Amino acid sequence: MTSVGIIGSGFGGIAVAAELLSHGHHDVRLWERGDDIGGVWRDNTYPGAGCDVPSPLYSYSFAVNTQWSKRYALQPEIREYLHRVADEYGITPRVQLGREVVSAHWQQDEQAWDVGFADGAVERVDVLVSAVGQLSEPRLPALPGLEDFAGDWFHSARWDHDVDLAGKRVAAVGVGASAIQYVPHVAEDAAHLTLFQRSANYILPKPDGPLPRWWRPGIRLERPLWWTFGEQFSRGLDEGSLVGKVEQKAALAHLRRQVQDPRLRELLTPDYPIGCKRILFSNNFYPTLERDHVDVVADRIVRVLPQGVETADGTVHEVDVIVYGTGFDSQDFLSSIDVRGAGGEPLAERWTDGAHAHLGMYVPGFPNLFVSYGPNTNLGGGSIIYMLEAQARHMRQVLDRMEAGGYEAVDVRPEVEAEYDQQVQERLESSVWGSCDSWYRHPSGRITSNWPGSTYPYHRRVRTVEPEDFAWT
Repeated sequence: MTSVGIIGSGFGGIAVAAELLSHGHHDVRLWERGDDIGGVWRDNTYPGAGCDVPSPLYSYSFAVNTQWSKRYALQPEIREYLHRVADEYGITPRVQLGREVVSAHWQQDEQAWDVGFADGAVERVDVLVSAVGQLSEPRLPALPGLEDFAGDWFHSARWDHDVDLAGKRVAAVGVGASAIQYVPHVAEDAAHLTLFQRSANYILPKPDGPLPRWWRPGIRLERPLWWTFGEQFSRGLDEGSLVGKVEQKAALAHLRRQVQDPRLRELLTPDYPIGCKRILFSNNFYPTLERDHVDVVADRIVRVLPQGVETADGTVHEVDVIVYGTGFDSQDFLSSIDVRGAGGEPLAERWTDGAHAHLGMYVPGFPNLFVSYGPNTNLGGGSIIYMLEAQARHMRQVLDRMEAGGYEAVDVRPEVEAEYDQQVQERLESSVWGSCDSWYRHPSGRITSNWPGSTYPYHRRVRTVEPEDFAWT
């Protein structure tokens, strides 16, 4: 029986494990560096942490959750759901907690991966699955004096719940998907809140609300409706699309309705096409910024001082606590792990100019390595779980064929990966992301994160394995 090792136990890792176990592949183990399963839904515990995808769509198709209490679920419920799925599908006993993978080297003679851990241990598996995700490594800004601040400071993805914000002067650095959720909560406690914004975001109303118990079975009915909406929403990411123009007008109308102060409204008006950066959803973020004890600063931070932060205009903003909502190292992929393929080639060198993989899953020269939520599989709209399930099914089909044919190794053909990558990059350049700068783009210029379009075309592309795309050994 082929042995499979999965790095990570978030939505991607659990999707792969459930797919394999449900189809007779039982030599499966998961390595989790944290003290519990859940991935980003274990790590992100900031106030108000939740999903910006409607709850009816944010569960696996093989385990539709009809217990959501809100139309947009919060972190504790999502984490509880993942635990329930892991228990029901026999995954929980297979998860090794506190096991940080630091290396993975392909052994050509043995046709297997030697996986190294932070404690010095090594395990060997036939197939290695990376499910570390794209948003697992918090990123702090490269500011001089970062460590000199005399007060408390932390990244939003590593929220320090021991720090009492009541009556404090708080600096919130960065405005993104996390910040618009925690800023309203921080404002409730802080004596003064200063929000440092590098660029404004398009924010749409959030059709949130409780889901009464009598309606929860109806979640199954809502699910296809939300999926269809997400597919149409993604069409707005095509440059110059009519859908995009409608979305932009709706976002600006939301801003006008909720922000009366013309100076503040100007600060909060984006200067780029909608979709270039992640579109956000909130009903309470804008009203929070109009409160008397909340300020928005658009000047760039140049340094951190013991007493606060200094902006480019020379102003020193004295604060007691700094919260960095500065996102993640979205270009990391697997660079935090020393992955070496055939001939000892480091994956980091292969991806020097940005990560790329066939179907976002397979890298030439790295046999038996499958990547969940890999390059160019992130979304601008819709549910990533749909993509993760599609990838898991394709990986399982590859594994089925390996075992049925008695193959020890499978490697995507370089010309196949190159042709696929060219198609994806050409499509991306004609999208809204092709004409702007965002965290989706590698410093080399390559757009490495996103899939160009809605989810169904990807699902159709990976529905079945094309054997001729691979070399089977």
